[in-house]
Amino acid sequence: MTRSRAATVTRRSLLIGGAAVAVGGAATAGAVDRGLLPGRTSMYRVLGLNGSAGSIPDVAPVPTTSGTFTSRARGGRTVGWTIAAPESDAPLPVAVALHGYGDDHRSFFGRALGWDRFLAAHVAGGGAPFAIAAVDGGNRYWHRRSDGDDPAVMILDEFLPLIARRGADLDRLALTGYSMGGYGALRLAGALGADRVRAVSAISPALWTAAGDTARGAFDDAADFRANTVLGRQRELAGVAVRVDCGNGDGFAPAVHAYVDGFTTPPAGGFEPGAHTHGYWRRMAPQQLAFLGEHLGR
Repeated sequence: MTRSRAATVTRRSLLIGGAAVAVGGAATAGAVDRGLLPGRTSMYRVLGLNGSAGSIPDVAPVPTTSGTFTSRARGGRTVGWTIAAPESDAPLPVAVALHGYGDDHRSFFGRALGWDRFLAAHVAGGGAPFAIAAVDGGNRYWHRRSDGDDPAVMILDEFLPLIARRGADLDRLALTGYSMGGYGALRLAGALGADRVRAVSAISPALWTAAGDTARGAFDDAADFRANTVLGRQRELAGVAVRVDCGNGDGFAPAVHAYVDGFTTPPAGGFEPGAHTHGYWRRMAPQQLAFLGEHLGR
């Protein structure tokens, strides 16, 4: 009798304990999601809340052309570039694509993000055709640095004329990017405004709400951060179609929430399961390209 009672108590304890763990896990996830607890990325990974990784479509990619040029704006650096575009007899609108930290222009294509294949699938599905033009910006966060390296001026004064010579329609221009490039796309679109840019889309933009929180090397100092942050400058994007996507398990999510909340009219996109990974960026690629095609095709 004693053994049976002990076994019953043990089973009840396990059932109650399991329920408490489930409730506690949900509460913890909610607290992490709201930024109330540290360890966002680790907690979402451990709890399996980041969702599935996206896969590159099994289709033939659109044609690509690559090359290099010597950039005066970047202090004489050799800069690589790739343009991916479907076949067309007329000039195509173009989305200038800005890569993330540690990557380069090639990261948008091939096995990394596969946007040359996503673009082919987009066009085959009836989406408006456009070109994707990616260029190297180094790890300089797409703005002028104290050593004179200026990836933003490189885009404006060197890369845009290059893609125009290759047939791009710069009257229909968009900017896009992920991570560091997502920040860069939002900043540059705000600087150019609706007179130059039709749309901007950012995936997991690398944003911070305070200079003291930034990654080493993202800005020269606190003054550089204040001069180039996009938070508080959402009005600069008035008249530009804006899309911002970020995974709930991304360490940048709290700052991205603050940025999105600063718009009078919420931008397209939103927050869903995902981490700061290529898998999440591939999952979001079809929606990103559909958004760009919609606004560039008008």
